[in-house]
Amino acid sequence: MTSSLDPRSVLGRIVLILDAFEVEDQAVGLSELARRTGLPKATVHRMCQDLVAARLLTPSPPGYSLGRGLFELGLRARVERTLLEVAVPFMQDLYTRTGETVHLGLPDGDEIVYISKIGGHRQVPAPSRIGGRMPLYCTAIGRVLLAYCEPATIDRILSGRLVRRTPRTIVGPGLLRAQLHRVREEGVAFEYEESSAGIACIAAPILSPDERPLAAISVTGPTSRFRPGEHARPVRAAAIGVESILAQRMLPNPH
Repeated sequence: MTSSLDPRSVLGRIVLILDAFEVEDQAVGLSELARRTGLPKATVHRMCQDLVAARLLTPSPPGYSLGRGLFELGLRARVERTLLEVAVPFMQDLYTRTGETVHLGLPDGDEIVYISKIGGHRQVPAPSRIGGRMPLYCTAIGRVLLAYCEPATIDRILSGRLVRRTPRTIVGPGLLRAQLHRVREEGVAFEYEESSAGIACIAAPILSPDERPLAAISVTGPTSRFRPGEHARPVRAAAIGVESILAQRMLPNPH
């Protein structure tokens, strides 16, 4: 996540420090935090102490980790909380049906943010984790959201730098645009080893009543056993089910 806040302000520096933590981090030392943020070490130390007092960071001998206070604040985010409450039962049904890893993701700028993941003991290694991010253009869950973005957003992303993450990543703007058109026609997107070797995926969008992309559900499995096309109907049905309940909850209360 990037911030447009002034890094010279107190809030800007706090956000810089919190943003410096990556999903894979267990604990980050003071010197490393100073390197990642570009702030003086003394400043980082002083602000980390305040963040510890606010329960936004947790100290340990190896360094600092994000604190439980951030998790509790996150649970108060109304839109995401409601989405999780509605979507998780549908995700559990998909996992029971497929036995493969099920994701829920939100669009955030040019990326997808994974906010929930359900998988069993045999889930395939994938570059996804709760709180993790991936580009919209190279994953099924991202591409199904990109297909419903404003035309200006699609044009900007397709005209930008598209990194080839695997030999099968589609980076040609024309090919990607054709895929997005197909997604709009079929209501699902597919991925075959574009974000990571050995995995296949199918995703369906969760749309607002005016067809804005709110989120997406996907099922991911290894190419050795998973055939995404066989699961198009249940994945799409799950997304439509979430859409329907969210739309009802968004209606104004007559009382």
